[in-house]
Amino acid sequence: MEPKQTVIRRLAAYAMIYKLRIAAALLVLCCAVAAELGGPYIAKTIIDKHISSVQLPWYEGKDSPALVSGGKYVELNGLRYIRSDWQHPDQEEARKQLAPSWREVRFMQLESGMYLINSTTQFDGNWSLVPDAGSQGTVPGTAAGTNATPTMDVTQVTVQVIRNGAAPELHTARKLSAEQVALLYQYEVAPVMGWLGLFIGLLLLSSILHYIQAYTLQSTALRIIQRMRMDLMRHIQKIPLRFFDNTPIGQVVSRIANDTEAIRDLFMSFMATFVVSIIHLMGIYVALFLLDVRLALVTLVFIPLFIVVMWLHVRFSQKYITVMRARLSDMNAMISESIAVMPILQIFRQEKARLKEFEVLNEDRYRSNMKNFRVFSLSSRNFTGLVGSLFTAGTIWYFGGQSLQAAISFGVFYAFIDYLGRFFQPIIGIFDQLTNAQRAIVSAEKVFYILDLEGVELQTAIGIAKPDGHVAFDNVTFGYKEGEPVLRGITFEANKGETVALVGHTGSGKSSIMNLLLGFYEPSQGEIRIDGRSIAGTSKQALRKHMGIVLQDPFLFAGDIKFNVGLYNEAIDEHKVKQALIDVGAASFIEKLPNGYNELVVERGSTLSAGQRQLISFARALAFDPSILILDEATASIDSETESLIQKALHVVSEGRTTFIIAHRLSTIRDANLILVLNRGEIVERGNHEQLMEQKGRYHQMYQLQKGGEQDPAGQLA
Repeated sequence: MEPKQTVIRRLAAYAMIYKLRIAAALLVLCCAVAAELGGPYIAKTIIDKHISSVQLPWYEGKDSPALVSGGKYVELNGLRYIRSDWQHPDQEEARKQLAPSWREVRFMQLESGMYLINSTTQFDGNWSLVPDAGSQGTVPGTAAGTNATPTMDVTQVTVQVIRNGAAPELHTARKLSAEQVALLYQYEVAPVMGWLGLFIGLLLLSSILHYIQAYTLQSTALRIIQRMRMDLMRHIQKIPLRFFDNTPIGQVVSRIANDTEAIRDLFMSFMATFVVSIIHLMGIYVALFLLDVRLALVTLVFIPLFIVVMWLHVRFSQKYITVMRARLSDMNAMISESIAVMPILQIFRQEKARLKEFEVLNEDRYRSNMKNFRVFSLSSRNFTGLVGSLFTAGTIWYFGGQSLQAAISFGVFYAFIDYLGRFFQPIIGIFDQLTNAQRAIVSAEKVFYILDLEGVELQTAIGIAKPDGHVAFDNVTFGYKEGEPVLRGITFEANKGETVALVGHTGSGKSSIMNLLLGFYEPSQGEIRIDGRSIAGTSKQALRKHMGIVLQDPFLFAGDIKFNVGLYNEAIDEHKVKQALIDVGAASFIEKLPNGYNELVVERGSTLSAGQRQLISFARALAFDPSILILDEATASIDSETESLIQKALHVVSEGRTTFIIAHRLSTIRDANLILVLNRGEIVERGNHEQLMEQKGRYHQMYQLQKGGEQDPAGQLA
């Protein structure tokens, strides 16, 4: 397998194909995050500048044109109150000149009420109510330095202040009614509504931008996986058959279906979550530094802490995820094989044994999954949530143990807690997707392993001249495994229009000769020529363009009968399809079907008999009008009546074509021009039927055995 860094680079290369779409999505994401993170900052502004502003210094006095003309002020029962931040420089100078009639006061929130404190000139320290110390009633309120005595309906209470650990000082304060409190905030309503409107607008904008970026990233991820699947499917068709001889089909299916799906999760879930989380964290840090540099610096300690935990998570869970993916691939291979051979399993009563084998794989995957889940549970939400909760509690304890206003403003504190809560969500999101990322990396290794297998490029076969069909094998030697030849020194010629039959016991090399002729494998030694030209280095598409083959177990695709004959070939119209079916004798049963030539068949044609499938397979080969026709045990599983139909059709379709027949039923090859008898990869006899019978050799013994002769089979086939 490739190193993880190489796999990541190759995955990134797929992503870079759509770099403009990804860059646009990230730009939109940055705007969405900025709009989303503006909410706590707006809340901080509302708290500090509008809600908490009532506790700023106020000045109490009577009307003075220099102070309140055209300016802001609050009137409570004949007294005017001006907040310090409402004054212009010229008003402040006028107030200083009128200091005897204007004095500094405070409106303070103590427990559940708002109180006016105008009985002292020192307002620093911690203020609180004194229980049961005040008297309730209606008392006159007077302004210092004036003779006026306007009446204010208030409740007088006793409050205390503690300054720098000194003894408490007692003062009187007046509790404001709800209407009077509303007057204090009369100038804040419009700005607060404006900020709230901006806040709602940013939320709507953030939602729209998040939808756009999510749609763009998700659709891009689907495009990436679509392209990867197509690359994988194209490459599988280029890989030599030798690979499929040693690889379970279920594992190949798992690569295309399950492993690419896991990679899809990487691009759709992890990539989106990771990118979104990183940008969120960057935006949160920017906001924290804008709020308070000290608080932001403290939170920087989380980054290396979580990086270490993530590294430990990946290290311990990697081996479990690798086992899980391997077992899933093995299970798919077993399921594929079991379905393909289900009749055999049931005939030999192997259901329980097969189930036990599957249970072992399933149990192994379950144990690995549980071990990975324990690692995930300890290092993801639990750890992150614990750290986040402890830090939040510590922050509240620290600032709660001292004057909040002396340390930071309440608005900053609120915004910091809000951003802190948002800070841990991206971390949890990254943790949640780490398993998907690891699973995707393991799957990508397997996918790239197949993509890296040596393949042969598919070349166009348009314009390739139709060969005459002269075939020559010249001293050909071949083995599926190096050092273990299955063919040795095969030499023969087949002239145009001749029929060559290959006979011999199972494993003698008959199908291997045809596999070499079709270009599925390359010979170790010797040369194969068609019309005098070696097929070595010839385009496989050009080589097979004018070849037709009928297998012992014919395969029909899901579709109608016409499709299974023409196979998307534009040169084969409906008339040619029907003519081919007529030539092989299939029209008689097809026309009796409910939909005739449009009758749908399921995959492998299981709704048709073996003979009917074989006739359609013959028609497929004939419709392509090949120069070379290969019949690989094509009559082995056909009843005598159907065989008679095929024999009649063969006399017609073999005329002018070079035909190779691999047969066990020797009665079907009596008219062959050349019969090659193979034994253990060598041609031991050759000639036509009469010549071989006269030789009284292996062919003669095989023929007599099939006719019901009394010779000892063991002696004949030894």
